[in-house]
Amino acid sequence: MTAQLTLVHTHGDRVTVSAGGTEILAYVYRPDPETFESRKPYAHPVRTLAGHLVTGYRPNDHRWHKGIQMTASHVSEQNFWGGNSYLGPDTGYRRVPERVGSMRHDGFPRIDAAGDRVDLAEDLTWVNHGGQEWAHEERTLAVHSADPAEGAWALDWTIRLTNVRGEPLHFGSPTTAGREMAGYTGLQWRGPRDFTGGQILTPAGPATDQATMGTPAADAPWIAFTTEHDDIDAHSTLVFVHAPENTGDAAIHPSHWFVRSAPTPTIAFSWAFFEEFALAPQESFFYRYRMIVADGAWDIRRVETYLGGHGW
Repeated sequence: MTAQLTLVHTHGDRVTVSAGGTEILAYVYRPDPETFESRKPYAHPVRTLAGHLVTGYRPNDHRWHKGIQMTASHVSEQNFWGGNSYLGPDTGYRRVPERVGSMRHDGFPRIDAAGDRVDLAEDLTWVNHGGQEWAHEERTLAVHSADPAEGAWALDWTIRLTNVRGEPLHFGSPTTAGREMAGYTGLQWRGPRDFTGGQILTPAGPATDQATMGTPAADAPWIAFTTEHDDIDAHSTLVFVHAPENTGDAAIHPSHWFVRSAPTPTIAFSWAFFEEFALAPQESFFYRYRMIVADGAWDIRRVETYLGGHGW
């Protein structure tokens, strides 16, 4: 039986969702104080039903990594990822503040909490460093399927992005700019320290992060990440899942996985890993993702059994 969810909206700051007395998600939308970290809403802390933390926040290696957040590392020479910008193989990474844009929270058209499900609809504007509005985003988050018997709950996250700049927006990554196997961009998760060195699982079996890096989503519609926590005697598993339409003809561009277990535990649903794509003025693109947050060390069979019982 799914747990009842409760929602608290602290206006101007965050929306929190709890299950059985445990706060499992905080969605923070207040303006971030650090411009260089690319101000944008993010989800942190995120916890399992047992209360175990599964997101990191401002780690000392990448201060701009904040829980779960929508990012875009290379957009027409602007950086909506945060931090240093990759300028090419001859230059590498440089601190270029004037390249760093932001995602402005414009409002919640809808916040619904109905028993065992919470739905948020959010309007955002992507603003370049100079203050120009480049894109409007319609975002939704849904928290659902919180089942103590299964030890898991689900977060669905969608993006519909429309170009309002007046000229094409070009989406890329460090790899499209010349750095091998660094195609990070799109929806990104950063784990806490005790996820470092965790086990990667794919539909084909256990794998290393190096072997999984750059895998097409069409070949691996899901990836799981399992770790053993510090301090407590417990494991947690995260499952990252593409919706079926992400790998079909409806998608604006093929997606690939950005996967690291060490030295920084992070996964991104990369929409421009190896090649750039362009979004014409007034055109839109849409992607839909799911994350399963689970207690315990799941294996491939358990992941696939769960996904088979929880359709889109």
